[in-house]
Amino acid sequence: QVQLVGSGGGSVQAGGSLRLSCAASGYDPDCMAWFRQAPGKEREGVAAWHRDDSTRYADSVKGRFSISKDNAKNTLYLQMDSLKPEDTALYYCAARVSPLSVCPLFVAAYPSWGQGTQVTVSS
Repeated sequence: QVQLVGSGGGSVQAGGSLRLSCAASGYDPDCMAWFRQAPGKEREGVAAWHRDDSTRYADSVKGRFSISKDNAKNTLYLQMDSLKPEDTALYYCAARVSPLSVCPLFVAAYPSWGQGTQVTVSS
């Protein structure tokens, strides 16, 4: 399995920006993704990265969030701009090493998970 360590959360006002990082070790993932979970809600997919550098996003973050990976550092990033209070959640990175043509945004597809990092956006 891939070991993942997430970082970069914090508190910002609405309209602000944050960048999350997720350092991977152990294996070279085929898919990596960011998920988030707000209190009382299910964990939801936010953005996914494929080893061919293709990406996909949840509709709620399109145009505001950007996922990328530095292969030299084996680190996944999530740049979050124009943050809204509804973006407040615990954010998790996830990875899988089995190749797929498209990297999914559902929890069951990812066997490896990092610890969550809190993002709080105030109005």
